[in-house]
Amino acid sequence: MSIEKEGARNMKGIWKKGIAIGLAIGCLLMAGCGHKSDVQNALPDKIIIGLDDNFPPMGFRDNNGDLVGFDIDLAREVEKRIGIPVSFQTIDWDSKEAALKSGQVDMLWNGLTITPEREKVIAFSKPYMKNDQLLIVRASSNIQNKDGFKGKVIGTQEGSSSIDALNRHTAFQQSLGEVKKYGDFVNAFMDLQLGRIDGVLVDSVVGRYYMEKKAGQFRVVDTSLGEETFGIGMRKEDTALCNKINQVLKELSDDGTMAALSQKWLGEDITLKVK
Repeated sequence: MSIEKEGARNMKGIWKKGIAIGLAIGCLLMAGCGHKSDVQNALPDKIIIGLDDNFPPMGFRDNNGDLVGFDIDLAREVEKRIGIPVSFQTIDWDSKEAALKSGQVDMLWNGLTITPEREKVIAFSKPYMKNDQLLIVRASSNIQNKDGFKGKVIGTQEGSSSIDALNRHTAFQQSLGEVKKYGDFVNAFMDLQLGRIDGVLVDSVVGRYYMEKKAGQFRVVDTSLGEETFGIGMRKEDTALCNKINQVLKELSDDGTMAALSQKWLGEDITLKVK
């Protein structure tokens, strides 16, 4: 055999071995990626729920400092049914999406409104409760509707869906003298009570609960800034967890547990039928 033919045969053998090695490495890499995907989509051993612990009646501290509320009770019911322990972690609600994406928490569950902006960055469970936005003033105020807020100061919570509602109603927002943003709605209501602001834009579940606790001190002047629904926020890649939560929410809706919790905390059933 000539030197040229022998060299060509050797090169062909080397080329075939190279392909085989490359395929083997590729299979290993694909197997590794598949394993990672399986891990991401498996149910976790524990669940950390991020919340604003000053958002009554959904999640807040009672006089003993214990976490209570509708969403706390609902999460505990889910915990029983899926057999995965849950814990609660107070977070900066204005940075909630970052806390979720970084892995600081596994869920956002505290009267979280489903909005198109949020759906771009996080996944949501099926909606389980209806909500809307209320404009609330002191009972003694001469403001009768949202037109009466021209040049006035309203308060709301930083990072809340009330901010989104204001951004959707630009004409109303531009008519205001100032929008004062608070860390939570409780402090906004304190300032309203003291006359430091003229009104509060707030989620109806919070607003009506607070009005009941301070009977006769506040009144609603407008409910037209948006109907909304609450959902549980999760990372987009946590599909197995999201599917499991949806399954259990349907069970809790079907058997009346969710309605009973709504009656307990809100005095009426404002939950949605989970399908």
